Amino acid sequence: MEPVTLGVEEEYLLLDPETGVPVPLAEQVRAAAGLAPILDADELHSELLQVQVEAVTPVCKDLEEVGGHLLRMRHAVGAAAEANGCRLAACATPPLRGAVSALVTEQPRYRAMRVQAPQLVAEQLVNGMHVHAGVPNRETGVAVLNRLRGWLPVLVAMSANSPLWDGRDTGFASWRTVIFGRWPVSGPPPVFRDLADHKQRVETLRASGIVSDTGQLYWQARLSDRFPTVEVRCPDVQLRADDAVMFAGIVRALVTVAIHEAEAGMPVVTGPPEVAQAANWQAARHGLNGHLITATGERRSAGDVVALLMEHITPALEAAGDDREVVSLVHRRLQEGTPADRQRRALAQGGVKAVTDLVVAETTAT
Repeated sequence: MEPVTLGVEEEYLLLDPETGVPVPLAEQVRAAAGLAPILDADELHSELLQVQVEAVTPVCKDLEEVGGHLLRMRHAVGAAAEANGCRLAACATPPLRGAVSALVTEQPRYRAMRVQAPQLVAEQLVNGMHVHAGVPNRETGVAVLNRLRGWLPVLVAMSANSPLWDGRDTGFASWRTVIFGRWPVSGPPPVFRDLADHKQRVETLRASGIVSDTGQLYWQARLSDRFPTVEVRCPDVQLRADDAVMFAGIVRALVTVAIHEAEAGMPVVTGPPEVAQAANWQAARHGLNGHLITATGERRSAGDVVALLMEHITPALEAAGDDREVVSLVHRRLQEGTPADRQRRALAQGGVKAVTDLVVAETTAT
């Protein structure tokens, strides 16, 4: 079986280099980045707010390719940001929000969202990374979603990179996860019986007017409508490009195992929705500094759950040739802590300015 193909989307903030406050310069930065010969026009997208940009890799076959594209795009967009007097920041919430609400990008879809939920849109200053992993068909994709569901909390915990809001520590490792959870269709995905059940439930949501399109299905893992992929959306954007590569490898391995389990007719190990929701909250609250809740509701140390994850995916990592790189990066994550831990250390040592300096420097570090 050929290794599962990959694509990664990363959302970034544009920050004032002195204050750390987001600045609405997305169109200028996108225009400047588009002039660079190393960045294709379709690789940089607008986002909900004018203080954000999104970079999208091409379809990749291996992690080296993913890492190369991410570094190339981060450097190109970072240079364009500097040319416009701001800095690129791969943090999932800004160190400071500023006194003025961020401007909404002038597109019909985003204007409609502002009308639907003005306060939520005003506070949607959050950035994630989305990993697309190829699946052979949508029926298999639904089976994969069911099998990914129990592992999403540990990905939330490992990726936590949003402890600050308005210059203060929220007490949460991933405040982005909490903010995203306020939308009507968000958080852990439900368990679907099959593809027909998935179609019917999505259509019910659309017909009710709760969501205007499938882009507003903010589940942490979902089927893509644009590509033949499962899209895992729960990680915070990562400070370093190589840590984004780590999550790409983990997600590919999880999807590979899920495909094999579905083809073998193995039962789905999953818990009730209230356990999934609680596990997600616990992961966002503590990151790797505490206990996590497994798919079956068992309370385990974060280190134990990471070990269970690695045991689960190691055969797939080895088959793809990803094991050495991913294991090394996971070991570094356990030693250093999450990016949220690093932001907190910077805040304690030098205040918000130190946090801004950290995230700006790490975003384009090689």
